[in-house]
Amino acid sequence: MLEQINHPNDIKKIERKDYRLLAKEIRKFLLMNVSRTGGHLASNLGAVELTMALHTVLDFPKDQLVFDVGHQSYVHKILTGRKDGFASLRQFHGMSGFPKPTESDCDAFHSGHSSTSIGVALGLAQARDLKGTDETIVAVLGDGALSGGMAYEALNNMARLREEKRKLIVILNDNKMSISENVGGMSGYLNKVRSKKEYVDFKGNVEKSLMQIPVVGEPIAKGLKRSKDSIKQLFVPGMMFEDMGITYIGPIDGHNTPLLIDTFERAKQLDEPIIIHVVTKKGKGYRYAEKEPARFHGVGPFSVRTGKNLPAQSSGGPSYTDIFADTVTELAKKDETITAVTAAMPEGTGLERFKEQFPERFFDVGIAEQHAIAFCAGMAAKGLKPAAAVYSTFLQRAYDQILHDAAIGRLTMLIGVDRSGLVGADGETHQGIFDVSYLSSIPNVTVMAPVNGRELKEMVTYALTKGEGPMAVKYARGTASTLFEDEFTPILRGKGSILRQGSEIALLPLGNLMEEGAAVCENLVKEGYKPTLVNPRFVKPLDEELVCSLMKNHRLIVTMEEGVLNGGFGQQVTQILANHDYKGRVRNIGIDDRFVEHGSVKQLRKMLGIDSDSMTEKIKAWIGDKG
Repeated sequence: MLEQINHPNDIKKIERKDYRLLAKEIRKFLLMNVSRTGGHLASNLGAVELTMALHTVLDFPKDQLVFDVGHQSYVHKILTGRKDGFASLRQFHGMSGFPKPTESDCDAFHSGHSSTSIGVALGLAQARDLKGTDETIVAVLGDGALSGGMAYEALNNMARLREEKRKLIVILNDNKMSISENVGGMSGYLNKVRSKKEYVDFKGNVEKSLMQIPVVGEPIAKGLKRSKDSIKQLFVPGMMFEDMGITYIGPIDGHNTPLLIDTFERAKQLDEPIIIHVVTKKGKGYRYAEKEPARFHGVGPFSVRTGKNLPAQSSGGPSYTDIFADTVTELAKKDETITAVTAAMPEGTGLERFKEQFPERFFDVGIAEQHAIAFCAGMAAKGLKPAAAVYSTFLQRAYDQILHDAAIGRLTMLIGVDRSGLVGADGETHQGIFDVSYLSSIPNVTVMAPVNGRELKEMVTYALTKGEGPMAVKYARGTASTLFEDEFTPILRGKGSILRQGSEIALLPLGNLMEEGAAVCENLVKEGYKPTLVNPRFVKPLDEELVCSLMKNHRLIVTMEEGVLNGGFGQQVTQILANHDYKGRVRNIGIDDRFVEHGSVKQLRKMLGIDSDSMTEKIKAWIGDKG
């Protein structure tokens, strides 16, 4: 069956009686390919029939489908003729793991973060109506996205469409999971809705039975119809969506393709906002993914037969994430005021181990980074010491809360900025290259960047024992470096250290770029230079005294960072030197004003010119020949 799908809408050429076989082939295709390249598996296995039904009903690229989050779009890519691209999925210059309009006009909108689809779809629908076109707009969001506040802002706005008789279809893909198991009130609400699904059958059967009663049956049935909202309130607790003015359909079986097609076709005919609640199983069809959906949410290459990661995926030591979480957990044994907060990622941030030991002090707030920081601010205002771990790319969403709720009051909290810097295969939406710029712009915020695992441990300890105000520690994805661990010196606020004393050239690699910077240093030594190698440690406050000391016997000062130059570490160093009338040359190496595609970190560093060889050549050109 899958061989017949090479272009958008080819699924319509396949007889519907063969859809079950097609679904089976798609799952096999996903397993074979993702097991080789890595990627988001469990969410896509669960969305096979749902996506097939949408492609049967919709016409691409005319109709527009917005995914939230975009990692559940693999089946959509297959059905729009991109199955050959899976050989290079999430690889350098290969196919993206998220919707990407520049990749296909069947991708209506890029989407790598959560809770955005309803708002985007509303905008698309508004543009459609203003322009007088007739395409169908559909948003597909995972149930975890409803723990993010932006989804509710859009729902509030979406209710207006009923009065204006304008249509928009929202598919709530409910698999009880985001990345980890869902938490919070909306998860509980959906659990109740699922448990009350007999309402649909009840309503239909009662009306049918009443109509058969002579004389009195029909009036009673019509009265029942008029009072359907009251019955819904009884059998489906809350009926929040209906109460907001949005027609609610469901819950329906997300793996029953004929039922899905029929439901979507009916919804397409209605001129009103509709939410269709579809219940699916994350990881469906692959027993290991069904058993461990969180582990198979985003997975590296693995054995299909055993479900285990291939040996190449194992690391030789603890990750930065492990060290952060272990340190917070150890400190919490001695200090009962320490709490831990995550935004729907207890496993991804390592904080599940804190949860195991201190469940009463662990808080998963759902996909709600803004709330996470405000929540921490509230705890800090009462004397607790919250430690929040958030991926750099997601912390961007909490900028105002860091500024307004935490920094103005100088409330002490630890913010673990996980996956800071290049993260590789997830591409533009996930690269953590902006954190220095946005965090450094906020008064009262301290920003630290460790160069190895020991330094991370000591910075976390410093933040939770001596910190004042928001204390951000940024650390990379993957195995922690051990470089220079034997040369560790105590952490002092706003103080860096010199790892190698030299002259003429000073190198200041920040945090996770230290290994590349150290390699540059060695390259220059081999060329006959005597560079000074500096560990800045603190981005804010910067060690101004140390920076100024470099002015005396260095005619070239070079900063290196795995982040954007605009507002970054290098610009801050340059400003200090300019303020002190430095007569030598300052050069900043980092990422230009751009978004960075997917690929391995090694490939991306080379492309961006921040690998050791590229930086060495740049510096040699700047300093000139030795003679």
